[in-house]
Parts: sequence; C-alpha cells; structure tokens
Amino acid sequence: MITLGYDVVLRPALVTDLPAITRVRTSVRENHLSVEQLAARGVTEETIAKRMMSGDLGSWVVVVKEQVEAFAMVDKTTGNLFALFSHPDHEGRGFGAELLSACENWLKSHGVREAKLDTDRHSKAAAFYAKRGWVEYGGDEDEVLMKKVIVAGSFVPH
Repeated sequence: MITLGYDVVLRPALVTDLPAITRVRTSVRENHLSVEQLAARGVTEETIAKRMMSGDLGSWVVVVKEQVEAFAMVDKTTGNLFALFSHPDHEGRGFGAELLSACENWLKSHGVREAKLDTDRHSKAAAFYAKRGWVEYGGDEDEVLMKKVIVAGSFVPH
C-alpha cells in the first residue's frame, strides 16, 4: 500500500473491489462502456475475478476516503494494459500516473519486456501515455496501438 495523500492510498485490488471498479469504469467520459457493453466483450466481474485469482492479472485501486476512485489492470501473459480509469470527479490528481507506474513495475518484475495497450486516438489517454514514454506502433484513424519497452535493471537509450 502506498499513501498518496491524506485519506488517499494506492493498493492491490481485491475481488471484493470489483463492484466499485465497475462503478468507476462505467462513470468515465472517454471510452465509456456500459455494464452490458463490457459483458458483450467478455468483461464481467466474474471473468475479471477469475483472472485476478489466476495470478496473471495485476490490478490496483486508488482509494479516497475508503472509496475506490481509480483502478488499473494489466495482464502479464500478454503485457496488455487493458484498463486504467479514474472517476471523473478525481481526474487530474495524478492517480493515473501512479497506477501506470504500478502496472509497469509489476510487468517488469514478472519479466515482461514490452507492454502494450490500445486507446482512442483522439483521447486524453493517448496523450497521457505518449507523455510517459509509450509509442505508437499501429492502429487506424480512430484507435491507436501503443507500446513501451520495459527492461528490468537495464538502461534503454531512446
């Protein structure tokens, strides 16, 4: 657990956090998906719980005054960062950067050499990731595919 401020902590997510994570995920303005849309993509609290319990999924939450307000999830088998969201009332507070760092460090600790993600090309998220060293490697006019090389204990020149 990392204290980020008064009454604010970053900690590993628990299966019991999934209803609160769903609340955050369905509250976002960009890349909004309803519970039904998530389920159509195979993303339900049950499927995420199974992945969390398998150990292949790294997941963290930012808790503000005992309420989950941001979260991130990354898969060590694919290196895919597939979720990083903050509740709209808590955007711009640095939670995303802390969560992204937790994801990258966890992947690195599991020997993953390259992390990947996809997001809306015209979103604040795309600029957020680019600012933190993620680079475009594909996509189309609407979606951008990004990656970041993660090498444990080594300096990687740009």
